[in-house]
Amino acid sequence: MPRAIAFFKPFGVLSSFTHEEQSTRAAGAADASSAKRTLSEFGLPKGVYAAGRLDYDSEGLLILSDDGALIHRLTDPRYKLPKTYYVQVEGVPTEDALQRLRRGVTIKGYRTLPCRARVLSAEPDLPPRSKPITPHGPTAWLEIVLREGKKRQVRHMTAAVGLPTLRLVRVAIGPITLAGLAPGQWRDLSESELDSIIRYHSTMHSNLPSPATARRRKPNVKKSIRS
Repeated sequence: MPRAIAFFKPFGVLSSFTHEEQSTRAAGAADASSAKRTLSEFGLPKGVYAAGRLDYDSEGLLILSDDGALIHRLTDPRYKLPKTYYVQVEGVPTEDALQRLRRGVTIKGYRTLPCRARVLSAEPDLPPRSKPITPHGPTAWLEIVLREGKKRQVRHMTAAVGLPTLRLVRVAIGPITLAGLAPGQWRDLSESELDSIIRYHSTMHSNLPSPATARRRKPNVKKSIRS
């Protein structure tokens, strides 16, 4: 039976099960990645694949599935599923910097889409990172919500407005969050969670292909959290 899984990717782990898979995504990186940890360490079910990726030095939510229709729905840029990040930056964000992020910045000739960006009033409740942060001055936490996913986009965006990223955690993909998970833990998505993704797409993108294919293929529902 098809499965869909929420996984809290720790810092310092590749978003792939093998180094060969990673080097296929980034040609020439095989030697550099050969000693790095992979998803194979975390007891994930056989046959599931990540819907998108997180950088090696980023943390947070990955959704994995053996359902190709669901993976397509989560990754196809036409659906513009929002992805929410908590970002610790070095420096004090100004309103001008926030407005530039919201309007979009130019990265290597590409203009990013408008996004949501705000300063968090308090440090978010996140587990400590396995490799501690060593800032060289004041820091702040931002919440950034994107509807696209270029390589290292958040880091490039904050750098473009003078706010280098120190820590990056994806806390939500659409309606699915990290709630109840610690780094390295995973759980099966419930039927209602999968339906919430489909309902979001149906409401926001009614002109796109019918979600019937994804609706027919429900993930196996399990309540336990795996680590």
